[in-house]
Amino acid sequence: MSTDWTHRLRLRNLQMLLSLAQTGNMSQSAEALHTTQPGLSKWLKDLEDDVGLPLFERHARGLRPTAYGAALIKHARRIEAHLDTARDEMQIMREGAAGQVTIGFSGASSVDTVPMAVLRVRALMPMSHVRVQEGKIEHLMDAISAGELDVVVGPSEMNSVDPQVRSELLYAEPIYLVARAGHPIFELDTIAWNDVLCYPWALWAQGTPVRRAFDKALRDAGHTLPPNHIESNSATLTTTLLLHSDMIGVTSQRPALRYSRLKLLSMIPLNLGVSGSITLYWREDALDREAVRVAVESVRQVVREFEPLA
Repeated sequence: MSTDWTHRLRLRNLQMLLSLAQTGNMSQSAEALHTTQPGLSKWLKDLEDDVGLPLFERHARGLRPTAYGAALIKHARRIEAHLDTARDEMQIMREGAAGQVTIGFSGASSVDTVPMAVLRVRALMPMSHVRVQEGKIEHLMDAISAGELDVVVGPSEMNSVDPQVRSELLYAEPIYLVARAGHPIFELDTIAWNDVLCYPWALWAQGTPVRRAFDKALRDAGHTLPPNHIESNSATLTTTLLLHSDMIGVTSQRPALRYSRLKLLSMIPLNLGVSGSITLYWREDALDREAVRVAVESVRQVVREFEPLA
C-alpha cells in the first residue's frame, strides 16, 4: 500500500504551492523562495505524480492552476490561515491578551449590530484581541472559507460550500429613508415620493442588498432615480454626507433607529414596502477558541436586545 502523499508535505511545500499560484511563473517563485528553478520544477512534478493529477497547466506565459490544483491551493491557503491565526494568538497571549477573534462585516450591520457586539465582547473578555474587517460580502465569504475570518455578519444572500461555515438568520426588517435632523423635508405635513426626489441622494452602491431593495421600491412606485446621487459602500462616508447636507439616504431599521436615538438622522415617514435581512456566519472549527464563542453569542445577544419600533 502506497504512503499517503500528504505525509510528505511540509510547510515549505505549501509555501511553494501558494507562490506558484500567485506568480504563475516558475522562475519568479524560485527567486522568491530562494531556491532553483529546476529544483522547484522537479518538486512540482513529484507532487503531481504523488497526487496522480495535473495541478498546473503549462503555457507560454507561465503556469495556470487546473481544477485539481485550485482545489489543493484552497486547502493550502486554509492551512496557512490557521497557522497565521495560531502565530498571532500565541503572540497576543505572550503580551497578556486572552485570545483573539476576527470579525468581518458588510452593509447595514456595520452601523449597529457589529459595533455593539464588539463592545459586548470587550466587556465580557477585556483582555481579548478583537479584529474587525469591513468588505463586500462576497470577499468576506471567501475569507471565512479560507480561515482568514472567524465570524461574518452581513446580508442573507450568501451560501458557503465549506462544511465548516455555518449560518444563522439574525433578523429581517424594513428599509427606511433617512435625512439629517432639521432637514427641510420634515417641514412638510405629508411626504410623498415627488417630495424626496427633489433632493440629492447618498446611496449604497449598486448591487448591495439595501440598494437593490430601494431600487425595487422606486420601480414599484413608478419612479426612476434622479441623476444627482452619490454611491458608496461606506456607511461612515454616507452618514457624513447626510449629516452635512440636504441629501437623503436609505438604510435598514436598526441603523435608522440607532441614528434617530442619537439625534443624528431622522426617519422619513414614507413607506417603501421593502425589507432586508442580516445573517450570522461562523466557522465551526473556530468555536474551540473562547473569544470566537463569545463573539458569536454576543452578536446573537445584541440582536435579541434590540428595541424595535413600538
